[in-house]
Amino acid sequence: MSKLAQATSKYTIYAKFEADGTVEKPDVIGAVFGQTEGLLGPDMELRELQKTGRVGRIDVEMKTYNGKTSGIITIPSSLDSSETALIAACVETIERVGPCLAKINVEKIEDVRVNKRKYVVERAKELLGKVFQEDSLDSQQISEQIKEAVRGDEISEFKGLPTGPDIENYDEIIIVEGRADVTNLLKNGIKNVIAIEGTSIPKAIIDLSKEKITTAFLDGDRGGDLILKELKSVCELDFVIRAPRGKEVEELRKKEIYKLLRSKVPADQVSSEAKNNNKKQEKRKERVVHKPVRVEGDKIEAFKTVLDDLIGTRAACFLDDDQEILGRVPVKEMFSAMRGLNANCLIFDGDIDQKLINHCLHNGIKYIVGMKVDRIRTPEGVNILTIHDLK
Repeated sequence: MSKLAQATSKYTIYAKFEADGTVEKPDVIGAVFGQTEGLLGPDMELRELQKTGRVGRIDVEMKTYNGKTSGIITIPSSLDSSETALIAACVETIERVGPCLAKINVEKIEDVRVNKRKYVVERAKELLGKVFQEDSLDSQQISEQIKEAVRGDEISEFKGLPTGPDIENYDEIIIVEGRADVTNLLKNGIKNVIAIEGTSIPKAIIDLSKEKITTAFLDGDRGGDLILKELKSVCELDFVIRAPRGKEVEELRKKEIYKLLRSKVPADQVSSEAKNNNKKQEKRKERVVHKPVRVEGDKIEAFKTVLDDLIGTRAACFLDDDQEILGRVPVKEMFSAMRGLNANCLIFDGDIDQKLINHCLHNGIKYIVGMKVDRIRTPEGVNILTIHDLK
């Protein structure tokens, strides 16, 4: 995009003229000055206004065809809008150009600042995209437009599917139906999202569902029902979110999106027309209600000792296979901490929920010990204990 030329004018008058004969540019400019003289008083004489720089250089573009001349008269103005309109109206009173009868009609008065404003907004978008992608701006209208433009540019591709940036680096992913859904979630700050782009589930989606905690975020219509049926039959789906009936994900506002994300439900608790794949059921062997597991006596004592020390601290400890403490972190940091530890057990001062279980399964943690447990599904290979189980 080319930069606007520097100018002091605020408005530009564009007047179309037609003369019944052959005339030259000096004839047209002379008519503009001569036939508007005295109409608006000495303060609004075009010659005086031009001398003081309040009216710019008058330009004429013209052509002659079949003995008649027509063209456009351009008059830059730094006067205010009402005074500029008066000048334009005066130009329309011209009846002759040179020796010929003529008619002049003002086609438009252009606000030069509109073009400058467009340039400023477009250039700001470019600068934000290159330099300030991570910065948070205020909520004014122009700033918000710029942020939305940058977020739209964040759409990437993974094996031909539209995604947020660096989808492979997330432990959890959200599957949506189409590109517009990806754009809406990106616009609202959710980046670990990938689109199916159709009703047939791509192999890339199936492979990702085996490696990552996977949530399906689908439209609240018949199409969403069919895609959920297909996903549950071929993917290792962990959670499901449905837009309100009759609504699409791309239509949801930020508040609605985050409310739905907080209320996601386990995939096996969502009614669907499809039956789950037998192999998938066999692999997971999930149970809905928590049942105490049998643990060796020395482990029970070690777990109880650590948990007693953690009560009231809102902290978490990671243990190895020999019940030795690998590290202690605040509860809010335990999700990130477990990625870098080869831990066998997590003990923490808090309630055990499905999100924590899925993270521990993904990171190879076999025992989770907490204060109490929500209604969960427990995959094979993860053992859940509460403070009551250790008594």
